[in-house]
Amino acid sequence: MKNLQTQAEKLQNLLIAHATGDRKDDGEYVLLRQKLISNKALAPLLPQFLQTCRNLDQFWQLIKSKFKTYAERKNYIWEEFNPLFEAFEQDSAPSDKAITESLGIIDAPYVQAVWAKAIERRSSDPEGAITSARTLIESVCKHILDESKTQYEDDAELPKLYKHTAEVLNLAPSQHTDKVFRQILGSCTSIVEGLGSLRNRLSDAHGKGKIASKPASRHAELAVNLSGALAMYLLATWETKESNY
Repeated sequence: MKNLQTQAEKLQNLLIAHATGDRKDDGEYVLLRQKLISNKALAPLLPQFLQTCRNLDQFWQLIKSKFKTYAERKNYIWEEFNPLFEAFEQDSAPSDKAITESLGIIDAPYVQAVWAKAIERRSSDPEGAITSARTLIESVCKHILDESKTQYEDDAELPKLYKHTAEVLNLAPSQHTDKVFRQILGSCTSIVEGLGSLRNRLSDAHGKGKIASKPASRHAELAVNLSGALAMYLLATWETKESNY
């Protein structure tokens, strides 16, 4: 969702500039407009004039006939975009920010990219979000295994990758005797296995027949939140282990 927010901010700034005498080129407007209006989840929140103004000339005719002063035009554009930006703020949960910051610490841009894709797709593309959630755990596991110089098969399934990673981090249930801790760590293993199963049944990773389960945004929300929290925990454990060497 962060990428869409950035695009919306660019579009708002472009329109304000165009409405206050700094005439802009159609190219960027057309591209940004198309990206936003093609998102079904955002469409109801967009300014109405985006639906009717296909280019900047049409927008210019609208804005100059509606308001005479630059201040009025700015306020109008800000007010029209306000519902969209309020939605962006509500969508950005504290947990999203915490996980984003945690993933940003490591030198692995591909991990950060797949997390950004997961949170961006939760509402608009649940199937893609579920795929990204599973890929996030897989990428974090491989990052930790690479950093620890632990050998693994490139085509290893997620449960096996996670098992290797848990052993490196001393997070395997078999490595502990405390009943409660073993239960918690066992639940982490179950989450990983569940993410893999959810991906196979509901994501866009496989072809579907005529009768197929279609994920809702709540399924994607659960998958992404679980994978994000687990990824952050794994990386925090690895960081602590490294600092003790």
